[in-house]
Parts: sequence; C-alpha cells; structure tokens
Amino acid sequence: MSANDDVASREAAVVVSALHVRRGGKAVFDGLELSIPRGQITGLLGPSGCGKTTLMRAIVGVQKTAGGTVTVLGEPAGSRQLRSRVSYATQAASVYDDLTVAQNLSYFASVLGSRRADLGALIDRVGLTGQARQKVESLSGGQKNRVSLAVAMLGDPEVLVLDEPTVGLDPVLRQDLWALFRSLADDGATLFVSSHVMDEAMRCDRLILMRDGHLIADTTPPELLRETGTSDADAAFLALIERGDTSHGRHAGSEEGAAS
Repeated sequence: MSANDDVASREAAVVVSALHVRRGGKAVFDGLELSIPRGQITGLLGPSGCGKTTLMRAIVGVQKTAGGTVTVLGEPAGSRQLRSRVSYATQAASVYDDLTVAQNLSYFASVLGSRRADLGALIDRVGLTGQARQKVESLSGGQKNRVSLAVAMLGDPEVLVLDEPTVGLDPVLRQDLWALFRSLADDGATLFVSSHVMDEAMRCDRLILMRDGHLIADTTPPELLRETGTSDADAAFLALIERGDTSHGRHAGSEEGAAS
C-alpha cells in the first residue's frame, strides 16, 4: 500500500476492496472497489436489483462474500468492535409490532446500553411524538420505517447505513428526514443512504451510482451534472447508462472485428 493509499484509508469510514459476492451461481459483485468518506452523506443510487442492499449488508458484516475485504472505521466489517459504532436500518421495519413506539425505543436502548432519558427527543427527531404511545402495528409503513430509523440512531453511532429510509414517505416527510440526515452529518456522523429516487442524489455530499452490480460513477452532485452536461439527476443517470452502453458496444464490435 502506498503512502497516499494509507492516508485515504484512514480518512475513509468504509473501504471496499476487490469485493466478490455470488448469489445463485451468478456474480453480484466481481471485484468491486469503493470508499466512503467520513463525516459526509454518501448516496447509493441505482435501479432496483442493482446490488444496493447487497453492498449495504456487506458493509455491516451480514452478507456472505466470496472474496475481497470490507473495512469499516479501520476494523473488518461485522467485527465485535463495531457493534456500538455502526447501525443499520433495513428496508423492512425491524421493530416489534406489539410494542408501542416508545416501548420499542426503550427495549432497544436497554439492549444497546443507551441512555433512556433522550428517547423522547429521539422520537421527536423522527417526527413520531404524536404516535409515541401507539403500537407499531397500527402505524403506516412510512411511520414504521421511521421507528426503525430512530432505533438505528440510538447511541449516536459513528456510521449509519440506511437502506431506502424515505420509501413510502410523502414529500414533506422526506424533506424533514433529509434535514435530519444533514444535521447528523454536521455533527460528525457518516451516513450511507440508498435510494432509487434520483432527485435525492442532489442532497448528498458524495454519490455512488450503480447498475447491474457495477460502479458507474463515484462523484459529487455538481461534478455529476457537469460531466454529463445535464440539469437534473435523472437525466445525468440516463446519460451515464447510455455512455456505458455505447462504450460496451464499441468494445464488443472491436472484439468481433479482431476475431473475424
């Protein structure tokens, strides 16, 4: 490892190196390389099925891999030292339906050894003060996801991995949650947030764009628009896909010509 690589590794919250993941005999990732900077919001964007959830599972150490390494805060992903430093909110709400919002937070706080005195403020931060005494089973899907988000925020983790946290939310609630994400990053947390809604890309500090298990861009919102000559994230993503398809077509044509 060069001196520059060593510095980059220390500055990154997550380093993925030569990651291989297979599912059903098919490669999901075939040597994926990326890094996630500390203290920023990194957006992971791409269509459904491109590998976003698989990558997030690898980062939190619950994904079976076929090769490569994933390092989080200087430790192997999923290691015991990271249990209180890294949190993960899945697409499906990971809370108990038969408990109230407040009871869920109290239970998970006990498991994690977090302070219970701050639970009311945490419930307020995710916009569920009015539902604190309701059982989770009576909540909407978007509200359940916000309970999971509150659980993920317990103990002020250094890295939050959030898998499509705004799915099913109306525009006002999405705006509120992104304001919350920004405040967490401003306080020093690292957020890795997946989405298939491209307009959320412009709210991130850094962007990882994927398609079919491949990294097609590692950039910033302004750089993305400038490089593609577009004015919005949807158009930029489509431009990147078209550029990749055209490049692949030229490459395939050259191979055919060489073989003939």
